[in-house]
Amino acid sequence: MKTYEEFLDTIKQSTPPKELSTHLLALWYDANNDWDKAHKYVDGPTDPTSHWIHAYLHRKEGDMANADYWYKRADKVRPDISLDEEWALIAKKLISLTR
Repeated sequence: MKTYEEFLDTIKQSTPPKELSTHLLALWYDANNDWDKAHKYVDGPTDPTSHWIHAYLHRKEGDMANADYWYKRADKVRPDISLDEEWALIAKKLISLTR
């Protein structure tokens, strides 16, 4: 995935592209209203990015105590932005790392 816009275009597809990283797969499934599948991709790995996405998902779920736990594990604080803005922020960060 070279650009954020290309990633957004994949969300309209019925299945995710094979080249997506685990992190982008989690965001892809979240954008396709499959919270459970998105959660499975980040529930277990111990890297900060998985923790960040995990936090975002629990924030989206409305479980702020759990979200705050995962934000802390990601060395972040719960942002004061919309869920859509946070999703885009995470996706853009991930895509910038793959170029």
